[in-house]
Amino acid sequence: MTILFHGEKERTAERSMEDHADKLKDRQPVAPERVTLVDPFIGTEPVDLPPRSGIAASWFWPKPQIGNTHPGACLPFGMVSVMPYSGGYPTGYGCYDKSLQGYPPRRKEELQVSGFTHFQQSGVGAIRKYYNYCRVSPFLEEGGGLAMVGIPFSVDHEEAVPGFYSCILKPYGIRAEITVTPRGAIHRYTFPKSSCAGIAVDFSHGGIEIEDGRTIPLRAEYCLQGAFGAEACVTMEGLPVRMSVEASGFDVPSAAASLWEDGNFLSGDKERSYEYIRESTYVPFGVSFRGPTEEEHVVELNVAFSLRSRNKAHHNRLSAPQGFSAARRTAKKNWEERLDRIQVQGGTLAQQRTFYTALYHSLIKPSEAHNESPFWPWDGPFFFDFSTLWDMYKTQLPLVLSLFPDEGAAIVNAMLTVVEMEGNFPIGYRLARGHDRFAHQASALGHVVIADAFHRRLPGIDWERALTMMSKDLGRAYGEAFFQDGVVHPLTHTLDLAYGCFCTAAIATEIGDATVAAQMLEYASQWKNAFDHTGVLRDSTYYEGSKYNYSFRLLHDMASRISIAGGDTAFVDLLDAFFGYAADPVPAPGVFPCRAEMAEGELLGRFEGFNNEPDMESPYAYIYAGRHDRACEVIRAGMSQCYGDSRGGLVGNDDSGGMSSWYVWSAIGLFPVAGQDVFLIGSPLFDRVEVQLGQGPAFAVETVGGGAKSPYVQAVLLNGKPLARPFLRWKELCSGGTLSIEMSRTPTVWTRQRPPSVM
Repeated sequence: MTILFHGEKERTAERSMEDHADKLKDRQPVAPERVTLVDPFIGTEPVDLPPRSGIAASWFWPKPQIGNTHPGACLPFGMVSVMPYSGGYPTGYGCYDKSLQGYPPRRKEELQVSGFTHFQQSGVGAIRKYYNYCRVSPFLEEGGGLAMVGIPFSVDHEEAVPGFYSCILKPYGIRAEITVTPRGAIHRYTFPKSSCAGIAVDFSHGGIEIEDGRTIPLRAEYCLQGAFGAEACVTMEGLPVRMSVEASGFDVPSAAASLWEDGNFLSGDKERSYEYIRESTYVPFGVSFRGPTEEEHVVELNVAFSLRSRNKAHHNRLSAPQGFSAARRTAKKNWEERLDRIQVQGGTLAQQRTFYTALYHSLIKPSEAHNESPFWPWDGPFFFDFSTLWDMYKTQLPLVLSLFPDEGAAIVNAMLTVVEMEGNFPIGYRLARGHDRFAHQASALGHVVIADAFHRRLPGIDWERALTMMSKDLGRAYGEAFFQDGVVHPLTHTLDLAYGCFCTAAIATEIGDATVAAQMLEYASQWKNAFDHTGVLRDSTYYEGSKYNYSFRLLHDMASRISIAGGDTAFVDLLDAFFGYAADPVPAPGVFPCRAEMAEGELLGRFEGFNNEPDMESPYAYIYAGRHDRACEVIRAGMSQCYGDSRGGLVGNDDSGGMSSWYVWSAIGLFPVAGQDVFLIGSPLFDRVEVQLGQGPAFAVETVGGGAKSPYVQAVLLNGKPLARPFLRWKELCSGGTLSIEMSRTPTVWTRQRPPSVM
């Protein structure tokens, strides 16, 4: 693959490679709209990819074999998502029950939904905050009227594209269409002829239909507003969610609006409130709008939210695009602008669909809610749903920061405010109060994100403030023992904290704080305390993996890391064993795998194969030991056998785009080493890729002699000149130019240089 930096006109003796690129551009057919290549249903069903072969067959899959995505409507980094609600685990969509490992068990034979809910996670597992607030359900008098609310109905003709979802609710043939606005959603329902058709809004709804999965309000108040409007304030998970709704399309004066409670209309009541709701006192409640309809009668419901005030929710509704069609066009345009930042040519249609859906899934989280923070009173950037920051920080957030510098800077500034107001960087930060934010999973991940922003020179960040917050945060929680003893258990926190110190030192050095830089670099060397003479991590407790899954992370001092293992050959031998070269195939766990089966799989010490994130960057560790060919083999095996364009095209939880963004980077042919100014050259998938990085010139990637059977790199040109190193710097990418990669069917040694290590 060749990476082309636009604006460069150099030609060298290797002109034949660029001539090939020119011919390639001339014969490319007109590409379809990138938004049409996205399939939001990818990842919603258990894995259905062909049986694995080669080294991929020996990878062990400990996590649920499903992407856990949903096809609902959302905007890029949207505050609100909306989708059909089945109660399924974990998003509220689908037919599957709670699953922490193995093939997910089915809880329903077919998809049945009881309405359409707002706010969902994307691709997570047992996150424990399942949202799905404000359920909207259409009903007919002929079907039982308000008694239909909460009753699941089968669906037909599901359709989803970025920013839009639709289906037919059976057996009455009600067509439901949903799109989103910056702070809400617009529902459109097409009814059959009925003496009384309506829409019920359940303000009390929350959570999913698994044990301990339901969320009920603590308190609530709601009232009618005007002829066909209502507002509510409902406290969920300690956080007041304000809602403003308005219906249009019913014929006046035969239509009516009413409050309802526990399936009954509240005649004459204009407002209601509840205090200290618990399971034993809970009853569903909300508002309904209803009236007679003719065949193909269309009714719209505009819903908006605020985390600050009911007046602001009302303003958010009025300031949104007015009308369903306008909102849908705006949502589509928003997605087009984002997806168009990367343009690919070549490959198969299935690969392009997989790529653009992966890019789509990479841009859903975190959720932007500027000027809406419920946790501090002033305006400014605010994001929630860093639900799996321990997955997002390696590939997803580096992608966001690279493509969208303004969003990246806002994310960093929001994280800094969290530290200032709440005392520590988030590890999992959701739309809820409390300290259940997953501190046990990892440490110092915010430091890596901020270092990435620093290396990209993102605008509008006070680096003095950043350095202050980073330094203060490191000594909290696990950091106290790390500083005192030089090591902390679980040992993964030793690696995290050492790396966080390295990231902090990089910023301190450049802004001139030599004292902090020296101190942090000394602590950064303590990663060595986690390893023993075998070249892998010492025994400890490990979160969602074994010591092997964490042993091959990309550290800041990979040269010393390889030396601990005994040198290049010994390190490559460890990697070969980890990736299962010459190993027997490992069957994937089935439904409800037993403990013995899972323990036996863990004892293999094997790569988890894009079913789980702890070792997702480890294929690129080969490059540090001079075996780029091995890296290419594993990367290609992962892309071809663990991703696809079917509903079961993700082999594990997508985790807020963590897995999808790995595919995006790897298919382009570059991989970011999170926290460092290093982009490793991998095994690009397409003939040509153009990437728009911020406002600068486009960055393109092209291959010569590529294809499914040519995974190896044979020669590389950067701006027409031979490149002997297996990595690029950010300045080289954002300046615009061309990286041309000649591919080969057989392994070759195209470079003996190594990526940088900081001793």
